[in-house]
Amino acid sequence: MNLNPQQARSLVAICLHAAFADGHQGAEEREQVRKVAESLGREAEIDFIALYQDVLLGRLELDTAVAGLDEPNLRQLAFELAVGVCEADGGLDGREKDFLQRLSGLLELSRPAADTFVREAEALGQAPADGPLAGLPGLEVEPAAASSTGAAAPGTAELDRTILNASILNGALELLPQSMASMAIIPLQLRLVYRIGQAHGYELDRGHIKDFLAAAGVGMTGQYVEQFGRRLIGGLLGKVLGGAGRAVGSQATGSAFSFATTWAIGKVAVQYYGGGRKLDTDALRQAFAGLFEQAKAMQERYAPEIAQRARTLDLKRLTDELRR
Repeated sequence: MNLNPQQARSLVAICLHAAFADGHQGAEEREQVRKVAESLGREAEIDFIALYQDVLLGRLELDTAVAGLDEPNLRQLAFELAVGVCEADGGLDGREKDFLQRLSGLLELSRPAADTFVREAEALGQAPADGPLAGLPGLEVEPAAASSTGAAAPGTAELDRTILNASILNGALELLPQSMASMAIIPLQLRLVYRIGQAHGYELDRGHIKDFLAAAGVGMTGQYVEQFGRRLIGGLLGKVLGGAGRAVGSQATGSAFSFATTWAIGKVAVQYYGGGRKLDTDALRQAFAGLFEQAKAMQERYAPEIAQRARTLDLKRLTDELRR
C-alpha cells in the first residue's frame, strides 16, 4: 500500500505531537527538532517546517492528525513511532503517559496490546548506561586512571574497533522490520559513550552522558524524529507490512544515518574524554559535525557488513540484554 501525502503528513504530525508531549522541551531541543524538519523539508515534497509550526502553535490538533490515517497498519505504526519519540530522552513522565493513552484511544488500538508495547519500550529506554555493549566485544584494555592533566590513552585499535562494531550494529538495527529495533539504538549509543569514558578513567552516569551528547548537538528526541523522517524520505514508508506495524522498502537512508551518528558519537567521545574533558560546546559541535560527514562517506564501504549483521541479528536477545 502506497502512502498518500495526507497519510505521510499525519504520521509526521503525530511524531511531532509526541516530541512536545511532555510540555517541558527546552528551547534548544525544540530548535533541534525544527532544524530536522527544515532539513527534511528540503529533501522531500512535504513541507515539514510548516507542519512543525502547525503542531507547535496548536493549529493541527492530534485528533485531526489521527483522522488522516485510515489503515490499521498505519495506525499501529503511528503509535509505535510516537512511543519511540517519547522514550527517546529516557523514560516517560506523566504527561507523556497520558498522551500515549489518549493517542491509543484515538487510533482505536487494543488497550492491552498498546500498554504492553509501552512497558517493553520503557524498559528498553531506561536500560542502564553502565551495562555491557550487547552483542559487541568488550574493550580489551584496562580503564586508565584520570588525572588533572587528562586520562592516559587506552589502546586506540580496541576503541576504534568497538566504535565501528557499534556503528555497524546500529546501522543493522535500522534494517529490521520491528519498531523496537530503532528504539535500541539510543541505549546502545549511551553505553558506547559510557565505555569510552570508563576506558579513559571516567565513571559516567546517564545524566552526564545525555548532557555530553546535547553539548555535541545530538538531541535524543531530535535524533529519533530525524531517524523517522529519513526513513520517510528514503522510501521506507512506501509499503507497509501486514500486521508488522513498521514500514519496509529502501532502508539505506535510515541505516546510513544511524551508522554515521553512532560513529561520530564514539569518535568525538574519544576526543573529549581522551583530552581530559577540555573541549567546550562549540568545539564539541564542530568536531561532531565533521566526524558525521566523514562517517557518511565511510558508510557505503561497510554496507555489506551492516546487511550481514542485520541477517544474523537476534533482536529479542539483544533487547533482553539491554533491559537487564
